[in-house]
Amino acid sequence: MRILLFLFTILIGNTIAAQNQGVKIALIKYNGGGDWYSDPTALPNLIKYCNKNIKTNIYPEPSTIDIGSPEIFNFPYVELTGHGNIILSESETINLKLYLEAGGFLHVDDNYGLDKYFRREIKKVFPDKDLIELPPSHPIFHQKYDFNNGLPKIHEHDGKPAQAFGIFIDDRLVCLYTYECDLGDGWEDPEVHKDPAELREKALKMGANIISFVFGQ
Repeated sequence: MRILLFLFTILIGNTIAAQNQGVKIALIKYNGGGDWYSDPTALPNLIKYCNKNIKTNIYPEPSTIDIGSPEIFNFPYVELTGHGNIILSESETINLKLYLEAGGFLHVDDNYGLDKYFRREIKKVFPDKDLIELPPSHPIFHQKYDFNNGLPKIHEHDGKPAQAFGIFIDDRLVCLYTYECDLGDGWEDPEVHKDPAELREKALKMGANIISFVFGQ
């Protein structure tokens, strides 16, 4: 318990200290062969959108950190994405669990092909917890922007409906998993996927809702 309180203090302290220069968020680098580096323009564009439209103060350039690094505790919000395999070592599993228990937030965005690997690895982190589907009434869909039907569908992939799942600790959402949606593709530069402007706007608004939910904007 003391360890958790200590880690929580570090996390909050770093968040407060960063306010003047901008709170920093990070992209997670992981092992297993999956392309953790996909959608390179996504987070910078989301940060720019949030700073402009919901008045956040996020440092313009996201950091890149290893999932097992103690540096993860410097970031209140971390993002994980990709198309392929992810493998967490025992130490990485422990580090991620401590981070989430200490107050951190993880958004996992399936860029198509990550699903079975993420579901397998998150069970290592929380063997006794299930991914719970979030209903459209969940507050994350009703921050500055309302998504009355829940998670928007950005890219088709298998044609399945977009779904949002969560891991909860004491009723606190600590991990959001967006599936069959591809929010990150919608955050990327327009020329990357050539999505219609209204579709990109929808993706960015949902991303802004996630950031707003995490930072209490």
